Amino acid sequence: MDKLQAMEVFVQVVDAGSFTRAADIMKLPKATVSTLVANLETTLSVRLLNRTTRRISLTADGAAYYERCLGILSDVREAEDALSKTRVSPSGRLRVDVPTGLGRHLLVPALPDFLRRYPDIHLELGCSDRPVDLLEEGVDCVLRGGELADSSLIARRVASVHFVTCAAPSYIALHGRPTHPDDLLNHECVNYFSSKSGKIMEWDFARGEERVRIRVPGRIAVNDSDAYMAAVLAGMGVAQMAASNICPFLQSGQLELVLEDWCVDPLPLHIMYPQNRHLSAKVRVFVEWVAELLADHPAMQIRAGNCPLQMAAQEKQALQMAPAKTKAPALAGAEKSARVKAARPSGRAG
Repeated sequence: MDKLQAMEVFVQVVDAGSFTRAADIMKLPKATVSTLVANLETTLSVRLLNRTTRRISLTADGAAYYERCLGILSDVREAEDALSKTRVSPSGRLRVDVPTGLGRHLLVPALPDFLRRYPDIHLELGCSDRPVDLLEEGVDCVLRGGELADSSLIARRVASVHFVTCAAPSYIALHGRPTHPDDLLNHECVNYFSSKSGKIMEWDFARGEERVRIRVPGRIAVNDSDAYMAAVLAGMGVAQMAASNICPFLQSGQLELVLEDWCVDPLPLHIMYPQNRHLSAKVRVFVEWVAELLADHPAMQIRAGNCPLQMAAQEKQALQMAPAKTKAPALAGAEKSARVKAARPSGRAG
């Protein structure tokens, strides 16, 4: 019996909560997984797992052995990584899940760079706005916005998701442009509801010392970023969207910012992975690549105050109101700056 393999299988069975899920994750026959754990128990002369037809659980001896296995396997992998770093690039299957909008508008367009850097990594990228159980689904890491809720995960903050309020020109032509958040109570809005709780998200605004938090009216609510974008582009109402997702639509004129002088509280964006897993080289390089990518994006900066897109819009508006003798050169410079920012790689609805 390969004892290290048996330890890996045992740990995976505990993490996954069943022999079947562990077999699927490790791409092994279920019979092989069961046999390896049984042989391990025979060799140790102890029962590691309590088995019923519906679930498994650790015995007292099994819990102690599980913790020791985690340490041993981590040490082995660290030793392997230390030796392999100078010889080979990270390799193998890497399974990641990211928010739909962020994946479509920012990560996927930039992936050719990641795959050029690490040609031996085979990336499986899930794009969803739903909660993901990393252990049960065999996911190596996830990118998620919002406050942390699962203390069992290690999290690294890599950016802030800034939100802006916007609408399609067709909607503004029919219903006018809101000038204060309270005006939204007399508008149609596109709402977003949580995939986990079903709760419709409230909207918040801040301007100086004034803060407004409202539940906006609307006849449509969705729980998918792509559907949210489609509804807004179709002129179905005012929306709050991640600034990183709408840059191309602002450039093309398909969307317009509203309430530019009001900022929306940003959400922290974290990349997370299980704390009882060794951070493999492939996960580590992906984490570093994502952090580098988002640090360079003008709409994802970790900073307080207005979203960079709102600040640019306010600056442009101020320049347009400036005296004529200074207006032209200043505005030209502002437009050039906006073009440079927009050329870089490009929730609530994420």
